[in-house]
Amino acid sequence: MSLTYSEMMPLGTDAPDFTLPDTISGNTVSLAELKSEVGTVIMFICNHCPYVIHVEKEMVAIANEYKQKGIAFVAISANDVNNYPEDAPDKMKEKALQENYPFPYLYDETQEVAKAYHAACTPDFFVFDGAVKCVYRGRMDDSSPGNGKPLTGTDLRHTLDALVDNTDISAKQYPSMGCNIKWKK
Repeated sequence: MSLTYSEMMPLGTDAPDFTLPDTISGNTVSLAELKSEVGTVIMFICNHCPYVIHVEKEMVAIANEYKQKGIAFVAISANDVNNYPEDAPDKMKEKALQENYPFPYLYDETQEVAKAYHAACTPDFFVFDGAVKCVYRGRMDDSSPGNGKPLTGTDLRHTLDALVDNTDISAKQYPSMGCNIKWKK
């Protein structure tokens, strides 16, 4: 495991388009089909990363809460499954069903989508407004494995509340940190 920080896509960037297979439904879906007029959260995650495992229950709770307010959520895994078979699509589906993911869990086999988003670590959170412009990128909150801080989702929740309430989103944003995306060689 290599501790990596997110690269912080410039605010205002258009969400890179994608069409990827959803490991849960078996359907191929696009950003255009998944996005919301209120806001869309794109999360780069994987099955085995201890940082993702640490935030997983809060991530699911936030998605369940804010889906009711019109926010769409999408999870994407881009890890090299040849070297990390626990992140393969069949294992992704198992994990999503086990943890009751209320969002699609997409597989980015070519890793082109992760590269387009400048995703660097898992978890890496990107929030887009109704016009699909980046308004937030970074961490869920300041909790991480072993630091003793409680999971609250504060940073992500404040952003989503501002989107829902149509108020200003703070430009003071902190990078996420976690395991590096397992790039193909």
